[in-house]
Amino acid sequence: MSRLINVGFGNVVNSNKIVGIISPDAAPIKRLVQNAKDAGNAIDATCGRKTKAVLVMDSGHLVLSALLPETIANRINLTKENADSTAYTNL
Repeated sequence: MSRLINVGFGNVVNSNKIVGIISPDAAPIKRLVQNAKDAGNAIDATCGRKTKAVLVMDSGHLVLSALLPETIANRINLTKENADSTAYTNL
């Protein structure tokens, strides 16, 4: 079952398609983002703000978010915990 996670400013992604959530501060990640922008594989969900997290998707796309990686990870974990608790109540 797909779960949509808010990555900031009303933008959502399917949490099942996320491979990793990384900080954009390192030079190799900045190059990765620039290459994705040049290739048309970057999705900018920052709404003009500073990129604080890069979500690597299983399709090869990069989603740029203005939220911290920890915030997005917490939202994913919270959603999974809620899904697990409702699975037991639906038995």
